[in-house]
Amino acid sequence: MFTLRYALLRTNLCSVKPRQLVEIRDIRGLGNDCKSFNQPLGGNELPRCAGIASMMRLPVQATTDGLDACFVGVPLDSGTSFRTGTRMGPRQIRSESAFIRPFNPTTGAAPFESLQIADIGDAAFTIYNLPEAVKQIREAYRQIIKNGCIPLTLGGDHTLSYPILQAMKEKYGPLCLIHVDAHSDTSDMMYGEKIAHGTPFRRAIEEGCLDCERSVQIGLRGTGYSVDDYKWVADQGVRLVLGEDCWNKSLVPLMKEVSTKAGDRPVYISFDIDGLDPSVAPGTGTPEIAGLSIIQGLEIIRGCKGLNIKGVDLVEVSPPFDPSGNTALVAANLMFELLCVLPGVKYYTK
Repeated sequence: MFTLRYALLRTNLCSVKPRQLVEIRDIRGLGNDCKSFNQPLGGNELPRCAGIASMMRLPVQATTDGLDACFVGVPLDSGTSFRTGTRMGPRQIRSESAFIRPFNPTTGAAPFESLQIADIGDAAFTIYNLPEAVKQIREAYRQIIKNGCIPLTLGGDHTLSYPILQAMKEKYGPLCLIHVDAHSDTSDMMYGEKIAHGTPFRRAIEEGCLDCERSVQIGLRGTGYSVDDYKWVADQGVRLVLGEDCWNKSLVPLMKEVSTKAGDRPVYISFDIDGLDPSVAPGTGTPEIAGLSIIQGLEIIRGCKGLNIKGVDLVEVSPPFDPSGNTALVAANLMFELLCVLPGVKYYTK
């Protein structure tokens, strides 16, 4: 039923009368050549509690053929160090996304009038061997981005950023990283292992995946192992913005600086949900007090408008630790906001 409704909608749009076409163009964002874009399934077409649990109830397809951007899940938690459960994150985020509507009245963004977008499901990888899983995720993303499609990744623990950045570097060269997190994730090893959710950006920097002088980590906080916990990453040239430096202030000025420095270079955005305060996002594996507000999270994301974004991820949502589903609901809305700042998105001026 879900696929059939879309097939009927997209087949019949070009056969309507001129007056009907204008009306549908206003709703569906059709161009003069009658090109149609995939649309989220609205609550007036099918109850929000029904349908396949795709991101925003978009059509599902197996590849990125014909897509400008895609939602993709990486249900990984083999790299977690404390509370597990992030393997259930992509599914829960998709479920909560059923409530999101296709327009952003505050910013004027209309992503579904501008880009062809679909949910391509989850990357396939072993959950029993983390190094092998990293290789499989890297190969999956090589295929996802080979035609220039921009992946919006639903995590999954933060280990997944490492293989994605490996694939991104092969295609685009070193990327400017905008990283929101309570943790720097630049540890050298965790319990003797080089690959874990606390090491992805150490590995990415060592392999030249990041343009460190134009990268930033925002919201770092919490207890540490020594006073030099952030020294290594700072010595590489990455700008560090501690959580305490964000208290009681707007982050709009910060993002203007970040945007200016990135310029037109390729950008990757990685948003760990534990960058937000656990009072608003408790469903995560390694929560830290005194974090960012949801409003500050929106300021960071909206401040990325105009950047040459090649990919984004939102990670570390752990549904077992948030029975209300609010953390996944926050994540789903942040993913929509990330979609709204991708290159080529149409904006209505007020």
